[in-house]
Amino acid sequence: MRVTSSMYYDSIYSQSNSKLTQNLFDVNKQISSGLKIQYAGDDIRTFTETMRLDNEITSLSQIKKSTENGYKVSNQTDTIMNEFSTLMNRLRTLMLQGANDTQDETSRDAIAAEMRGIEKNLRGLANSSINGKFLFSGSATDVKPIDENGMYQGNDQALNSLIGSNNKQQINLSGAELFLGQSSMVKRQITTNVVNSNLLRSYPNLQVTGQGDDQLLSASSTMRQLMGDVDATVDNTTGKYFFYMRGVKSDGTAFNNKVVFKESDKVSNLLDEIGKQFGNTGNVDVVHVSLNDKGQIVVEDKQKGSSKIDFHIVGAVDFSGGNGADVSDIDNLDGGTTDFDAVVATPGLFVKEFLKSGFNPTNGAATNIEGLVYDRAEFSVDSVNITSNVAQVVKLDNSLAKSNTKLSEVFDLSQGTPGTLDGTSLTLSGKDVSGNSYSATIDLKSTANGGSTFTIGGNTYSIFNMDPNTRSATDADAVTYQQLMDVVNMVVTNTLPAGNTDADYDAAIEHSKVQGETYLSYDGKLSFKDLTTGTTKATISLYDSNSDSFAAVGSTGSATAAVASFNANNSLMVRDPKNDFFKSIDEIITSMEEYKNYPDASSYSKRTIGIQNAIARLDDLQSHVRRMHSKVGAQSNTLRDSLQRTTILETSTVTLRSSIIDTDLAEASLTLQQLTLNYQAMLSTVGRVSKLSLVNYL
Repeated sequence: MRVTSSMYYDSIYSQSNSKLTQNLFDVNKQISSGLKIQYAGDDIRTFTETMRLDNEITSLSQIKKSTENGYKVSNQTDTIMNEFSTLMNRLRTLMLQGANDTQDETSRDAIAAEMRGIEKNLRGLANSSINGKFLFSGSATDVKPIDENGMYQGNDQALNSLIGSNNKQQINLSGAELFLGQSSMVKRQITTNVVNSNLLRSYPNLQVTGQGDDQLLSASSTMRQLMGDVDATVDNTTGKYFFYMRGVKSDGTAFNNKVVFKESDKVSNLLDEIGKQFGNTGNVDVVHVSLNDKGQIVVEDKQKGSSKIDFHIVGAVDFSGGNGADVSDIDNLDGGTTDFDAVVATPGLFVKEFLKSGFNPTNGAATNIEGLVYDRAEFSVDSVNITSNVAQVVKLDNSLAKSNTKLSEVFDLSQGTPGTLDGTSLTLSGKDVSGNSYSATIDLKSTANGGSTFTIGGNTYSIFNMDPNTRSATDADAVTYQQLMDVVNMVVTNTLPAGNTDADYDAAIEHSKVQGETYLSYDGKLSFKDLTTGTTKATISLYDSNSDSFAAVGSTGSATAAVASFNANNSLMVRDPKNDFFKSIDEIITSMEEYKNYPDASSYSKRTIGIQNAIARLDDLQSHVRRMHSKVGAQSNTLRDSLQRTTILETSTVTLRSSIIDTDLAEASLTLQQLTLNYQAMLSTVGRVSKLSLVNYL
């Protein structure tokens, strides 16, 4: 076949020119854009891998940003907790200084003043914010966490940062956890608040040899020294000192019992008997019962993390020789006297108080002797707010009751008919918002017995359930705190159902909310707010109708105890797993302001815990703050490590992406030079071929 010039041209120039031109174009495009490919069709594998890495880089960038923001919050919280710890250490130093008996009242006033300043600083730290967002309000970052009364206003929700795929890290410390948190390692400790001295010391003519030498009581003191006597002759055969004990055990069950001692019995025998009421046996102690330096009874729960134990005690002896001290209803002791001087002058019924709280008794309760009152005292009133003092604690997990918590989860089901609240009756009495007296009975009954009701003014109303399919009176064990609060709200606002239908019941509840609000406070206490006035006329008392009865049941001699308490002249709490930070700080400082080393019911604030107990309370607060500080530190470390890891991953991913998609400029430039030389060589060759004559083909 004859080779033509056209064929030679096509072979050397046309095909090569097109290919070289495309290659030159591609290389120039890579150099100008910095990318190996421009479109998916250029290289599908490279494009797919690049898109995957782009998504990874975007995710890492978002995670890095989230982690950075979270670290700022956590690190700032950590810084504030450092200041918290410093102030708490200073508080403890001041408390130890103030506890020294060499300090006079002027010195303690100065110490208390500095402590109040520290309290103010602590509140300021508690209300710290970043960019207008409060650190300790939980998820309610626009709400100031601590109000002027030291009460927490935020929630218990956690704020989280995304630190990885499906991996979150908490960045905040909610005020609910810091200021109201719970420690599973703390043992609840309670104490009476009446100072007990040797009653025989002032009456030497009544003393038996060896008695009356000690001014303050100890466990080895005799009953005569604790309860007194008006006869120098010691009768060791007759039990004449009666003690009426009530309280709640570690497991949430209540006790209600009367015990009797002879004159020669020791205070240690009384302490042992108190321990038995709480469940102590010869082999196992569930509580530790002791006497402090002021002759006050101290009970410590052996079980950690429980807030249930409570205690009340009254002593009585009839020096007239009668049976006035042996009663089945404690109200019958109200005719006695707490003045031992009066009993010495005229022998009669002497009542020994161990607890005073300054509460007003409700209608029908003991009125002359304050220490007799246990759980029938009226709720405290402050302006428009009426509040009880006993937190409602769930037996199962020691948590505070909420509106949807069932009464059966808190109340003592071992009383009455075991295992159920069926047959339980609560008394609700006081004055309504208009100042008119009321008395209502709340009967908790099973569905088989007609369901739960409340009765007032001779009318009985069902406590309806909220089942949309079957509205009926609620079973005793299914009644919730919200239903109880609805009844309280209707009664106290005098907004009662027009009839006994579910519609009447619902309408009355809604109408009552216009005049008042009944709720569980942040610390689990039943409370009422009067919405009709600036100073409420209402009063509330709510208690088990069986309260204060010591009538023996069966052969045990024990009485049926109250299933629950809402407001009580009970023991003072010294230590408790549940923290109420600013309330505790206030009580600690008040102890210093009143110069009291131990509780003293004769002081202005009857329930002041005393400096020595305040130190123990402060130790618990410090331990709690340290645990919370450790948690924040751990969060900060996790966030910092995550930030470092994310930064490294982001850098590695960007590098990997660059190696796949980015152009190597040195390599591309060299390729461009080679292609340019090739192109020039091709053009030179084509030029030479084009100059050949026919002779060159012969």
